Amino acid sequence: MQFFEFTEEQEMLRKVVRDFAKSEVAPNAADWDEEDRCPAELFPLLGELGINGIFAPEEFGGTGLGHVERAICLEEISRYSGGLGIALMTHQLAIAAILYYGNEEQKSKYLPDLCSGKRIGGLSVTEPGGGSDFIGQKATGEEKDGNWLINGRKCFITNSSVADIDIVTVRTGEDEKGRVQLTAFVLDQDTSGRSVGRKEHKLGLRGSVTGDVIYNNAEVESDRILKGLGAGAQIAMASISEVGRAGMAAICTGILRGCLEESIKFSKERVLYGKPISKLQGIQFILAENKLDYDTASLLLYRAAAMKDAGKSCATEFAMAKLHATEAAVNAAKRTMDLMGGYGIINEYPVGRFMRDALASIPSGGTSAIQKIIIAASVLK
Repeated sequence: MQFFEFTEEQEMLRKVVRDFAKSEVAPNAADWDEEDRCPAELFPLLGELGINGIFAPEEFGGTGLGHVERAICLEEISRYSGGLGIALMTHQLAIAAILYYGNEEQKSKYLPDLCSGKRIGGLSVTEPGGGSDFIGQKATGEEKDGNWLINGRKCFITNSSVADIDIVTVRTGEDEKGRVQLTAFVLDQDTSGRSVGRKEHKLGLRGSVTGDVIYNNAEVESDRILKGLGAGAQIAMASISEVGRAGMAAICTGILRGCLEESIKFSKERVLYGKPISKLQGIQFILAENKLDYDTASLLLYRAAAMKDAGKSCATEFAMAKLHATEAAVNAAKRTMDLMGGYGIINEYPVGRFMRDALASIPSGGTSAIQKIIIAASVLK
């Protein structure tokens, strides 16, 4: 029988990132949440630690590790701030799109700055008509005098106002069979005609910025196209299914660990009727469920990430990991609030933030219903 076990190097990485999270993230997470502010100033520090480009090759400024290591980093950071976790996750979506689908010139031009944290990345796909209706995108790209004019509006975009590099998908016509053709472009933040619209006032994940990105005759050169005309659907779907959902699963695995650790800590310190409430069977049931949900999420997440690193098909496995982790994180946060009684609704404790971050994670990268459709389609094959 085989079982998953981290290597010595992966355990060392976990310790380094955990120490960073405890010193730089934990003391500030509540303030970022309260202020609804993305700590963009941390990205150069994340770059120094090799976290931004953890799965990118060293030749492009990355660390040359894999997606298991990426999940470790996101879990450790999200243990304290799911908001910073999703900002980093989205930054890595841009890295993945360029790494896996860009040409050598594009990789050399963009990846070193993204990996170092000198520049922050974003992925602009979702539109007001719905994120799951992928082919129904209305934003357009029209070729004119050798360049492309991009028009349209994207919404619910993480890193909208902090992204220096924006990967955007737009309609660029139809193929020979009359099907909508989507193409992915790489835009700089200061591209003429590109602007940032409204910022969303979110329930959770407030250590990140989410908002609109607007394109009004944004003019870009043909060398900004990733892979080629018509490759946009493939690029965006692969990035979301095997990098985005992986990231959301890791973020909520971190939230689950936060719920587990906070529930254990509180139950040992809270004394009722002359003894810690951890001695009460009902409280022990809550601890047991939190432990079960965290371990299940971890096993699903790291199995899928190991499959990704091995080059195996893993979209279904990441859908399973994302579905379980996000839903379980909501349940664990609710249980932990129940365990804490009145203290559970006091914002001096992080469990309320865990609840809001977990709820906000469910629609990110595809709702729970979408994950179930993906899983069902796989088992029905």
